[in-house]
Amino acid sequence: VRVVKRGEMPMKKKVFVRLAAVALALVADALFIFFVTGLNPIDVYKAMIQGTFSTSMRFSWAMRDLASLLLIGIALAPAFKMRFWNTGAEGQVLMGALATAAVMVYYGGKVPNALLYTAMLVASVLAGALWGFIPAWFKSRWNTNETLFTLMMNYIAMQLTSYFIIIWEVPKGAGKIGIINQDTRAGWLPSIGNDFLLPILVVALMTGLMYIYLRYSKHGYEIAVVGESQRTASYAGIKVDRVIIRTMVLSGSLCALMGFLMTSGIDH
Repeated sequence: VRVVKRGEMPMKKKVFVRLAAVALALVADALFIFFVTGLNPIDVYKAMIQGTFSTSMRFSWAMRDLASLLLIGIALAPAFKMRFWNTGAEGQVLMGALATAAVMVYYGGKVPNALLYTAMLVASVLAGALWGFIPAWFKSRWNTNETLFTLMMNYIAMQLTSYFIIIWEVPKGAGKIGIINQDTRAGWLPSIGNDFLLPILVVALMTGLMYIYLRYSKHGYEIAVVGESQRTASYAGIKVDRVIIRTMVLSGSLCALMGFLMTSGIDH
């Protein structure tokens, strides 16, 4: 028996496969709900639909969460295409949010908004890039297990975030933490209709850019080759270590961008 990669599928077959996967997932979930909780799966699904679509506010919340997860998925795409199992998205998002909050706390109202937005964005992207660079460097240098490494870095990011929340809460009632800059709104991204539309537009833009990057750029080609076989990539003259580090820096930076949007554009 010889297993070969499937050729290009017709669009109708692609749609059918995806719809079948969704249907099977709903059936599996229904069985889990019934046997574990004893609830009627149909009633559960109705409650989920009503909780999402019954009011415009609930729908906007769902779109907010969808946009957040989509951007994180986009950020992970290049790393996973390279077969670098980046399980550290949570930590990279947290570091981006922490860097954004730090700039808002210490410089909000002290510098012009344009400069403040720029500093917040740069700080968050650099923090995420660092959180992506560290496991990539260890992987390229000593072939460490990236799944465990990136997972453990999530806990470091959580502890750093908790530490700074405590620092910013002292003295109690100083008003530096919670809703950041609630009175001045310094560092809050402008609303377009509501607080959730701007992040959704950013995600839509990033989706198109990531598709072009992976499909048509030289870097995207190198990522695909390294993902297929690092040995083949080396024979082709691709510097595998450089590709690993560059791709993880990109992945961490985009995760941190979600942290920036969450802190400055969604929940503050």
